[in-house]
Amino acid sequence: MEIHLQAEQHIEVHKFRFGVIAAAVLLALMVQAFLPIHFRNADMIELPLLVTIYFALSRRNPSAGLLLGMVIGITQDSLSHTPIGLYGIAKTLVGFVASSLGARIDVEHPVSRFLLVLFFFHFHNVIFVLMQRLLLSEREPWITGHLVIASLVNAVIAAVLFPVLDRFRRT
Repeated sequence: MEIHLQAEQHIEVHKFRFGVIAAAVLLALMVQAFLPIHFRNADMIELPLLVTIYFALSRRNPSAGLLLGMVIGITQDSLSHTPIGLYGIAKTLVGFVASSLGARIDVEHPVSRFLLVLFFFHFHNVIFVLMQRLLLSEREPWITGHLVIASLVNAVIAAVLFPVLDRFRRT
């Protein structure tokens, strides 16, 4: 009888004080609501999505990621001119998938974070457009040049934002 032992890869789960998460979410939502008023191309930036991705990947708890995505998405729906639920559904799924993925792979490396933000930005858009098509019968395009540029802009912002948020981890 042969016994094979596999060495489990230890992936650290990061903890944050509730106030840090709440402040990051509120700040992201406020900036998202007011930035497009003052800057023409600010609609490319999706700070609530970046905050959802960051905390979902860091905390690595699918239930918490799902709930955080839902709260951020529904709040963003209420602050924007989109029908209630579109951002809520998209960010809920992003939070769940990011948390599930974060529990299985190392997400601390800047290149992996950059690529994950690109992936989740497009995943978010696919869910958002799918909901617009199914629920509202709107014919939104799946991908545009503006969307590709926006995904790159958000990935670069995440490369700067995520290390800043890393400083607020609870030890």
